Amino acid sequence: MIRVPNIILLATAFIFWFSSQAQAQVQQTMLRLPDTGQTQSFTPTPGEDADYNIYPPFFIVNGGGTATDTVTGLMWQQTDGGEMSFENALNYCQNLQLGGFTDWRLPTAQEAFSLLNHGVQNPPLNTAVFPVSQAEYWWTGEFQAGSTSKVWVTNAGGGIGNHPKTETLSAGGTKRFHVRAVRDISMPTQIAAQFDIHDSTVVDKLTGLEWMRFPSADSMNWENALERAQTFVYDAKSDWRLPNVKELESLNDETRTHPSLDENIFPGIGSRKYWTSTSLPNQATQAWFMDTNFGVVSHDLKTLNNYVLLVRGPADAITHTPTLTKASFKVFPNPFSNRIYIENLNAGTTEHQELELTDCLGRRIYSGKNIQEQDFGSLSPGLYFLETISPLHQTLRLIKL
Repeated sequence: MIRVPNIILLATAFIFWFSSQAQAQVQQTMLRLPDTGQTQSFTPTPGEDADYNIYPPFFIVNGGGTATDTVTGLMWQQTDGGEMSFENALNYCQNLQLGGFTDWRLPTAQEAFSLLNHGVQNPPLNTAVFPVSQAEYWWTGEFQAGSTSKVWVTNAGGGIGNHPKTETLSAGGTKRFHVRAVRDISMPTQIAAQFDIHDSTVVDKLTGLEWMRFPSADSMNWENALERAQTFVYDAKSDWRLPNVKELESLNDETRTHPSLDENIFPGIGSRKYWTSTSLPNQATQAWFMDTNFGVVSHDLKTLNNYVLLVRGPADAITHTPTLTKASFKVFPNPFSNRIYIENLNAGTTEHQELELTDCLGRRIYSGKNIQEQDFGSLSPGLYFLETISPLHQTLRLIKL
């Protein structure tokens, strides 16, 4: 048996303690991380993006020019505000009055990226909710670390990068940078430390995802990366997978560069390209990657070699996914705060209909025929499912403010 000197054990314990203590407090504005929206298969190899259905994107159009993301809990401006300089975009959001609200702001980089739908391109958005504009890029409110001239922006192809403010037309450039405002429906939560660090894994408390601490030592093509994940056993767990593009981007720390992830959390991460499981919808030979030099998300030919950082979870992923049908009833208000009312679209207000309300984990919140009389004010904000049990089984999604 190999005996490890006590001084080494103490030093290792101190490193883990220091890494945990050194983490800065973070603000959680998104309830959950949405899926990418990619449902098309691009390979017979198991493990691509479309093989996992965790938190499918779903929006509620509120009227008044706003839409609510039921996964993140954020409210968005539907029609973007058009092309303008970064400074004007800041002022625009501060002075915006829309949908009865005045607390609009520019999104963070990760909030803006969460809105994208990687099942489509140009624009990478659900155009039934967000009308098409001439935007090539959309502003976020975050600068590149160490710069006051470069800002993080999402783009119409589905990526995100750090661009000079002067590239937009209004600042003398040749490209169209538009603004789309966002607001918090509920007060953001303060988290003392984003990551729970274990010997060989890390749990991100913002997303619930568990990550390998140590990336692959070798690079590989995209198909081999999928295969590696399917057969990999790490930390006595075998359900590792290649992350989708939103999951991998969620690790990026916009306050860091070279690399853009904390090396105390992810030793050996380096400044490299890391594969995601998400393909380009219009170019099946390419897949998305994140470059940890700055955190730019772009795409490469799948035959090229990039590195791999595997993920599993989240532990609280949806285990109950009702089939959404075209309902003959509607719920109001939606989003709701304490009371829920239903209306039969054919016969007016309906009472004494058998209903069941469950949360995203499938836990029953209410079952009965008098839901209008219930007070749900104590429920936590988030996504819920309302199902009619009789006479016709149907399901609607609700969001609790």
